[in-house]
Parts: sequence; structure tokens; C-alpha cells
Amino acid sequence: MSQKYTIQSVHYSFYNKYLSDIIRQKMRYTFKQFKAEYPDDDACLEAVFQQRFGDLEVCPGCSAETTFYRVKKRQCYSCKWCGHQLFPLADTIFRKTTTSLWNWFYAIYLFGTSKNGVSAKELERHLGVSYKCAWRMAKQIRLLMTQEGLVLGDNDTPVEADETYAPSRKHPMKYGRSKKQSIFGMVERDGLVKARHVRSTGARVLLPEIQRSIAPGTHIHTDEWGAYRKLPQLGYSHTTVNHSELEYVRGTAHTNTIEGFWSQLKRSIDGTYHAVSPKYLQLYVDEFAFRYNHRNGAVGRTLLGMAGKRV
Repeated sequence: MSQKYTIQSVHYSFYNKYLSDIIRQKMRYTFKQFKAEYPDDDACLEAVFQQRFGDLEVCPGCSAETTFYRVKKRQCYSCKWCGHQLFPLADTIFRKTTTSLWNWFYAIYLFGTSKNGVSAKELERHLGVSYKCAWRMAKQIRLLMTQEGLVLGDNDTPVEADETYAPSRKHPMKYGRSKKQSIFGMVERDGLVKARHVRSTGARVLLPEIQRSIAPGTHIHTDEWGAYRKLPQLGYSHTTVNHSELEYVRGTAHTNTIEGFWSQLKRSIDGTYHAVSPKYLQLYVDEFAFRYNHRNGAVGRTLLGMAGKRV
């Protein structure tokens, strides 16, 4: 019996090691791999062209089946028959940039491999560019991470919803109320997250966000905040936990998943960015939601694969 148990244990340990190696390789994207895939500006431009026009077989200019070749000393490609030109960088985050494309791709790689975000000062040190240039690059890269058309939940996937306030070094009190910016978040259990910068945490703001972002019939877990009381009237089943009474878990009812997301978001903003303007807060929220939603893969590789996205 002990020999059989030992053999099973050995098989189990080898199987676990095999699985862990597969998961590690899937989630890892090293600088060595990045450098091999994107060695120079030409490789970066070719990657953007393939993302945007890789499946294009008919020329938009002459309507003939064709191939496109790179125009020497220009960031464009030309039809071999009529000379019609395609500009891969148009309508992307790289539009009209004079910064090296490899520097852009390296900045994207840093955003994809960093858990706590990348400040403009850090980009300035890495790339040797001005702070103004680094700040704009960071802002443009965050445009790749915007949350578009995401609908959470269904009859079998519960969703947690919660509201919080963004960290702020300056939040003067006026009429007894803080000026901190409100953020509303929804997350599936073991699934995706969606978060929005909202003007307030009242029912008139939160309930329309829920209706836009969560499928009807979904079971929603929240705290005792009064804005959620009308959820059953909107076609959702609803369970609450009473945080004011120090109740955080009751059976399957809890909001610990969304609280974990808030914890990562707040620590990163406070530690990396220190303060965020309300004007750009949604971009920062999108950044951390993107990382969370792609946590089971190599975020850097995923983000680089979206470099040619139209913005």
C-alpha cells in the first residue's frame, strides 16, 4: 500500500511540475523574447502592417490581386501594380510620431510586464526621451487598453459589484463631502472585470451602469449600499453582505473579488503614479482592468499584438 502510495505521489509531483512549466511558459514573455521578435524599427513597422493589412489581398486602388512592398526610407507600403500606398501608422497611437518605433514597442512591453504600472518618469529614464514625450507615450499606450462593449455575467456566472474612491493627495472637504473621484466596478467570479469612473455613487448613476454592463438574470453580490436595493426590480437576483456589521462572508455571498481588484488598483496608483487627474482617471482604470482580464496569459505579448489597433 505504501509503495503504491509512493508511486502515485511521484506521478502526481511530475504531473504538477509539467503543468506548472506549461503555465509558466504561457505567462512568461521575457525581454530576450521581445528583442528577438522586434529587433529594430523595421520589424516593428512590419508587425503593425501585418496586424492591420496582413489579410489584404486586393489593392484598394486598382482592385487587382497584389502584394505590397515596403517603400524605402518611408513608413509606408506600396502596391506592386499601381503604386497605391498604405500607411500602417495612420489612425494608430503612433500617428505622426517622430520617436523611434522600437522605443514605442519597448514602452508597450514595459506596460505589459509591469504589475503596478509604469510612470512617465520611469519611461523617461528607460528611453532617454523628454518627460513630455514619455507622458504622451504612456497616455497613448493606455488607449490600447480601453474597455469596449464588455458585458459581464449570465445565469451561471455571478457578478460582484462595488464602489470605491480613487487615491488622492488633495481632496478638500466642502459641505461635509470629500472631493475624491468615484469608481464603480463589476467583476465575475474567476472571470472578467469592468470598472468605470463615475460622477457619483448614487442609484441614478450606478443602476444604468449595471444595466449596460451586466446581462439580465445575473446574480449580483454587493454590500449594503442603498443604491443597489432596486436590482431585483431590474431583473437581477441580489445578495448582500453587511460590512457595517463586520460581515464580510456569508455562504457564497461576498465582495472579496472586487475588493482585491480595488486593492491592486489603489496601491499601484498611490505607489507608482501618486495622484491622477480626474480627466485621465478612466484611462488608468482601464489599464489595470486590462491587466486583470489578461492575467492568465502573457500581457506583454497580448498588448504588443494590439499595437496596430485604430484609436
